[in-house]
Amino acid sequence: MVSKPGCFYEQGSFPSIKILILLLLHSILHKANSGCSNNSSSSSLVPFPPHEILSSLQTLPLDGYFSLSNNEDAAKDFGNIHHFPPLAVLHPKTVSDISRTIKHVFEMGFASELKVAARGHGHSLQGQAQANGGLVINMESLQGPEMKVHVGEFPYVDVSGGELWINILHQTLKHGLAPKSWTDYLHLTVGGTLSNAGISGQAFKHGPQINNIFQLEVITGKGEVVTCSGNRNADLFHGVLGGLGQFGIITRARISLETAPKMVKWIRVLYSEFSIFTRDQEHLISLKNTFDYIEGFVIINKTGILNNWRSSFDPKSPLQASQFNSDGRTFYCLEMAKYFNPDEAELMNQNIDHLLSKLSYIQPTLFRSEVSYVEFLDRVHVSEKKLRAKGLWEVPHPWLNLLIPRSEIHDFAEEVFGKILKDTSNGPILIYPVNQTRWNSKTSLVTPEEDVFYLVAFLSSAVPNSTGANSLEQIEAQNKRIIEFYTSAQLKVKQYLPHYSTQEEWEAHFGSQWEAFVERKKAYDPLALLAPGHRIFQKAVSASC
Repeated sequence: MVSKPGCFYEQGSFPSIKILILLLLHSILHKANSGCSNNSSSSSLVPFPPHEILSSLQTLPLDGYFSLSNNEDAAKDFGNIHHFPPLAVLHPKTVSDISRTIKHVFEMGFASELKVAARGHGHSLQGQAQANGGLVINMESLQGPEMKVHVGEFPYVDVSGGELWINILHQTLKHGLAPKSWTDYLHLTVGGTLSNAGISGQAFKHGPQINNIFQLEVITGKGEVVTCSGNRNADLFHGVLGGLGQFGIITRARISLETAPKMVKWIRVLYSEFSIFTRDQEHLISLKNTFDYIEGFVIINKTGILNNWRSSFDPKSPLQASQFNSDGRTFYCLEMAKYFNPDEAELMNQNIDHLLSKLSYIQPTLFRSEVSYVEFLDRVHVSEKKLRAKGLWEVPHPWLNLLIPRSEIHDFAEEVFGKILKDTSNGPILIYPVNQTRWNSKTSLVTPEEDVFYLVAFLSSAVPNSTGANSLEQIEAQNKRIIEFYTSAQLKVKQYLPHYSTQEEWEAHFGSQWEAFVERKKAYDPLALLAPGHRIFQKAVSASC
């Protein structure tokens, strides 16, 4: 259903007469009952019925439109665990569409009870981009100014918050440039990853994606459109980066670029000892001249590991590799990549040989591959296509992502990899260290306070209708055991892409940053309209008479 202009004094400036009267009546009732707006006053108001809210929204003059039915996509996400249907979905064409809508909801005050969630490519895991009975904004329909690449001493690209990173890669490569920091999967929107952090194997070197942003355009929970940077409206800028969508919706971003390589040397090696594996990882990220990408993963009780790699990777010693036996054991794979251009191949190979000579991996397990830069960065999309073809992509994904201090990673591994997951895993388990010094402490992202900490990601997939070890219930129970372990052991673990059910848990998550987080919420989204799927703020945090 397409919204159509109603009756206005000045188009785009005022609600309809009916809505103005309703708002006035609610305001009078509100002040009579409470004397002043506060957190408890909302219970004394008669909320707008859903049909009145819909009628109200449909009076807005928009370039885009509201969809009031067939919104099944907005009621699900990649996690495929929670399904919360919205009252309506906004398909904006312009930033003004979003601003005008949020401002309208804000002006309705406590009586609307309408929450607003921005949805990008729908890759959230626990319903964070959903709004049960609320309004979902489809950010991918936003038609902002075209992507613009600026070359020079400090190159950058201006993009819409609803743009996919894969499109940014292809566009910037036309100018020989590319962003510095990535996620492992590029079919995600800019606003989505910047609201979390954006972490991959380049983070040890460049920090997460939120560390490589020059400027943002943000729509606050009041409907205000604000341009912000480290020097202009800095509090909002730092708050929105890693802020889980709590302070504003990112509608535009200016992303730092660097000269892009053409090729990638991609390497995998195996370890049987966790201590040696982590020692080598930490050694590599400490070097100035090292690989451009460093990750790792855990392999639990898998057979024929090296044979599975042979279609894409070449073993250095085929005979030795064929004699390697991986049955029934836990191994740790160190994955590295070095970027280069064809005329640099000889020097690049010399550098790699030197770096590898300092590592203590299992010699027969050295496998190499040479691919284009685009092929390497978009590698997960290849797996996606294969899983989709088998009907195994749109299944429940009860992922658990953790940030663990270096001083506690061995205790964690001994319990989790040695006991809880000793027999099998339900998907990839990523593990790699990053340097705290590369991360901006001013953002909303919460990390362990040590100089080096590890990302450990349990990327499980559940088998629909299964009751066995691959079932959603069993995987969630396994995740619960992991959480209970590090909580009872008082390890200083922080969740990445965090998911909690109570405000007390959120307070514990943010720790010393909680008060600042609340103050930002009061300043930029006082009615707690935005990002309700996180369940951080259930009601307004402040208001004024």
